[in-house]
Amino acid sequence: MCDQLHCAFRVVEAIPEGQIGTTLVMDGALAAEPGQFVMAWLPDIEERPFSIVDDDPLTLTVARVGPFTQALAAARPGTRIWVRGPFGRGFRLLGEKHLLVGGGCGAAALALLAKRARMAGHQVTVGLGARASEGLMLGWRFRDLGCRVMLATDDGSQGVCGTALDAVGEPLAGRWPDSVYACGPEPMLRALAARCDQLGLPCWLSIEAVMKCGMGVCGSCHQGDRLVCQDGPVFPAHEMLEIWALGLTLEHS
Repeated sequence: MCDQLHCAFRVVEAIPEGQIGTTLVMDGALAAEPGQFVMAWLPDIEERPFSIVDDDPLTLTVARVGPFTQALAAARPGTRIWVRGPFGRGFRLLGEKHLLVGGGCGAAALALLAKRARMAGHQVTVGLGARASEGLMLGWRFRDLGCRVMLATDDGSQGVCGTALDAVGEPLAGRWPDSVYACGPEPMLRALAARCDQLGLPCWLSIEAVMKCGMGVCGSCHQGDRLVCQDGPVFPAHEMLEIWALGLTLEHS
């Protein structure tokens, strides 16, 4: 653990992720719980939060959406990256049959959870969605772990035509999972939370929000009486349904 101070890592492998990003494997471990995040920093550029894809070795997946993520995704073996963390409250496994639902780069928040579940001998089904096939991320990683992977794209270019929620319609309808975990765009999370509430399925959501410090100081991820960086980023779905019912919206990074 870095104890909230920057620790330097070097990239040892840069794996292309679809057509929109890169998975960066570092030269060391950083003990973390599934769903936690780190603040990654490139000096003279910026610092941003990223989900921990794996903690040993530390692995981050970066989607290119702006100048900082463009620079980070362009890192190659030998590039030095500084990180702080891990931060936040993560996922806890409940039961032995798990349904993971990831929209776009939200898949990154679920990868370590899948690894821990499979290490425990649990069954894992993963639904991944994106606007088009080039936006699907980390499917290979979940398959390598022995997970069942179900895909969906808005344009029908891969998997079913629709959202990640459409991809997992069958296991949800059959009430297959003991628990559901998700990360992705807010509309997807809202729909999944409502569906799980109807079915009586335990569900946890990892919330993506703008944050500058990761420690509850800057207040940029403040939502009602909660801070995403400290009270989350993982919340029980029923808590988020209450927040959304009050008309509070999340500012996405």
